[in-house]
Amino acid sequence: MEMKLSIRLDDEAGGRFGPGKAALLEAIKASGSIAGGARELGMSYPRALKLVESMNAMFRAPLIASSHGGKDGGGAVLTEQGLTVLALYHALCEQAEQATRACRRELAAMIQPSGD
Repeated sequence: MEMKLSIRLDDEAGGRFGPGKAALLEAIKASGSIAGGARELGMSYPRALKLVESMNAMFRAPLIASSHGGKDGGGAVLTEQGLTVLALYHALCEQAEQATRACRRELAAMIQPSGD
């Protein structure tokens, strides 16, 4: 059995950034839109938009820039700040994975196997 590590960052103002928001950033980056990112994650568009708005409000500069539809269609891209936040979050997770590997293995060995 393996113990997975999940990291959520909480700021003093109550803002949160963790695996769900990082996944949404990745999905928006890949799809080029908030709606496409939401679909990729099986999330409703209103939920994704709310998360985008909360991320853009949490950081000093927006993480996602979007344009409304029209003749050429709309879309969304990660800003430089968004790309940096995502890269730093992934680096933090990787460092934490490495630093906690031995303890997670030891804890996993203590877990009762399921009766499948």
